[in-house]
Amino acid sequence: MLQSSENSFNPKSGSPASSPNAYNPVKTITAPVDQATIGRTLVIKGEISGSEALYIDGHVEGKITMPESRVTIGRNGKVDASVQAKEIVVMGKVNGNIECSDRVDIRAEGSVNGDISTVRISVEDGAALKGGIQVRSEGKPNQQPQQNQAKQEAPKALAATAGNA
Repeated sequence: MLQSSENSFNPKSGSPASSPNAYNPVKTITAPVDQATIGRTLVIKGEISGSEALYIDGHVEGKITMPESRVTIGRNGKVDASVQAKEIVVMGKVNGNIECSDRVDIRAEGSVNGDISTVRISVEDGAALKGGIQVRSEGKPNQQPQQNQAKQEAPKALAATAGNA
């Protein structure tokens, strides 16, 4: 009787589930690479935030905040915004500051007009870049505000002494 009851639970003894060494891939509900796309004819004014990859081929004005994701500005893309992301690829035009926690990649046809703060940067031949670049170490992301405080205090001190002269 024990044998017949075991067989009733597993009618297909030759199925992959019964073999301990069989490869059973895990099925996911979502696609492995989630990417939102802003098309060529779209114009967005405001704030964009999220946790999936973003491809911009249209026009965005405002602020883009994607701290855990990649933002790609396509060849037709025009961004008049500050951009904060883990990874940024520029093939179009960016007018605004870029803050990146991993890597900024400015391709040959891309242009950036603004300050960049990142851990790693790549600028191809032919790319246009106008602005400051701060390459920081990975372990010290909070070092920049302390330096800005010191820079802001120095002009105040100079202004105070210049007024007394």
